[in-house]
Amino acid sequence: MISLSVNGQARSIEVDPETPLLWVLRDTLGLTGTKFCCGIGECGACTVHVDGKPVLSCQVEVQEVAGREVTTIEGLRGPVADALRRAWIEEDAPQCGYCQPGQIMTAAALLASNPHPTDADIEAAMSAVLCRCGTYPQIKQAIRRAAGR
Repeated sequence: MISLSVNGQARSIEVDPETPLLWVLRDTLGLTGTKFCCGIGECGACTVHVDGKPVLSCQVEVQEVAGREVTTIEGLRGPVADALRRAWIEEDAPQCGYCQPGQIMTAAALLASNPHPTDADIEAAMSAVLCRCGTYPQIKQAIRRAAGR
């Protein structure tokens, strides 16, 4: 049995301790907002927060997060999350939407640690999440807009 907190809720799950966190979130807990894309830690679509820091859930075994706080896109709350969601819509950032949970989780971690990022800060942080639709300019502008709130 592995105990952890997911989106503020204590959970005890019985899974192989080496199971990637991604599959525990999606298959065991039914939190499908975290996306599977590459499975090798190259795309960032599966980004979640562990104790407030962005991590690639396909690269973390569930045993590594035992006793820690995991936040998924479904549980992202607060002023930064609200500002990002509004800005994402206003800037028309999502196209297909597949990478967007990873984009928003990465942007939220950036703004939590750096409320007034420069363009270089934004580009550095967001370079870990690939967008096949190429909406990088809209994503960057959405982060700027959210930072201004």
